[in-house]
Amino acid sequence: MKRRAAVEPVIGHLKAEHRMSRNHLKGRARDRINPVLAAAGFNFHLLLRWFERLLRP
Repeated sequence: MKRRAAVEPVIGHLKAEHRMSRNHLKGRARDRINPVLAAAGFNFHLLLRWFERLLRP
């Protein structure tokens, strides 16, 4: 349950902020691609924030 409690807010954020509420891609393979792309975008955003904090004087 502790692990699930840590994952649920991330899934909610992905659905709200990264267009996961509706799949705009067509087909079964694209159903699998959509969450991977959303997670990659989420991780890229985290990296950008980390770099910003690192390079801030």
